[in-house]
Amino acid sequence: MPKYLLIMRDTDESNAAMMANIDEMMATTRQFIEEMVKAGVLLAAEGLDDPGQGVVVDFSGEAPVVTDGPYGETKELFGGFFLLDVASKQEAVEWAKRVPAAPGSKIEVRRVPGSDEVPQVDE
Repeated sequence: MPKYLLIMRDTDESNAAMMANIDEMMATTRQFIEEMVKAGVLLAAEGLDDPGQGVVVDFSGEAPVVTDGPYGETKELFGGFFLLDVASKQEAVEWAKRVPAAPGSKIEVRRVPGSDEVPQVDE
């Protein structure tokens, strides 16, 4: 079965809304994760730390440049993910529509290609 990554994309506003109701959001998220486990589709789920704690390694120039977060010009940030093993893109989308998310959040659905789909280098 194909794997799909549900990428949680948040804004400062949606993040603030989530934090205002963090206990309710965490309880709802735990219930959602339990539903995915019972359905046998959840492979992994993780949230990410505050973007201000991260860094960016930029390869635009000759040498990589490391910049501390937060990222001033970024409108949306990757906040976490669910990795699902489902039968189709449509099934992944149906799960994405059920993700407990704050208003203003987005869920990006991306297929994870299998190892047999990655171009191989002939030796």
